[in-house]
Amino acid sequence: MRAIWKGAVSFGLVSVPVKLYAATESHDVSFRQVHAKDGGRIKYQRVCSIDGEEIAYADIAKGYETEDGEMVILSDDDMAELPSTSSREIAVEKFVPRDQIDPMLLEKSYYLEPEKSGAKPYALLRQALVEADRMAVVTVALRQRTTIAVLRVKDDVIVLQTMMWPDEVRTPDFSVEAGEVKDAEVKMATMLVETLAGDFDASEFEDDYAGAVEALVKAKIEGGEIKRTDTSTKSSGEVVDLLAALQRSVQAARTARGESPADDAGEKPAQKKAAATKTPAKKSAAKKSTTKKTAAKKAS
Repeated sequence: MRAIWKGAVSFGLVSVPVKLYAATESHDVSFRQVHAKDGGRIKYQRVCSIDGEEIAYADIAKGYETEDGEMVILSDDDMAELPSTSSREIAVEKFVPRDQIDPMLLEKSYYLEPEKSGAKPYALLRQALVEADRMAVVTVALRQRTTIAVLRVKDDVIVLQTMMWPDEVRTPDFSVEAGEVKDAEVKMATMLVETLAGDFDASEFEDDYAGAVEALVKAKIEGGEIKRTDTSTKSSGEVVDLLAALQRSVQAARTARGESPADDAGEKPAQKKAAATKTPAKKSAAKKSTTKKTAAKKAS
């Protein structure tokens, strides 16, 4: 893993220098949007919705849309005046009971690794969190924006989990009217819960969808259902593909030198040019021809 941030956890007068690592990575299956006919990737243009013109990236600004649909343009100078911080401190604000942190507030997880000089205070903070059975609520600046987060212990490692701001959690605007629930129904539901009760083991669960997609793609590759595009980085390994690639390379090299591109045989234009040149050029052409024959023998 590669550290994405360096700073220090501070609680009271104690400072713990740490490195921050992303604790999770997505294995979600992603697809490209392509032309069904030839497999070419679909490109999108930056087009203005008002005048229909394509906009250069340098002419794109940030806009804030108001509730009534008006657009407020924010310049780089405007953005520079907004509150931002480059602090490298993870400041502990308070230690709270674990059950007071609603899981809905938790976002991305990071591992904290202590620097060599901070190993002992790191162990001290870790042990204090375990003994108190609490989480540390902290403020931290990530990507120049201050956010709230919590510190907790997982497998002897302190984990930092960023949190959403309270006003970012939506309140449901519906109510559930289930009618009267009978005692017998509750008893039966409780029995079902007890029947399925157990301990959570993440290894028991598998992403069937990703595995099925991988198997499907592999089967299509083995069946030859592939669209060759200009951006393809792999070939089928067939000799004809290699020969075609070599011929295109020779033709490109000749064109770059100002010579006429050769036909499929790769000889006629070169022979004509060699006949029109002086003796040294003929010798050179003959030498090239000999080299080609030698290469052809090796290839066969």
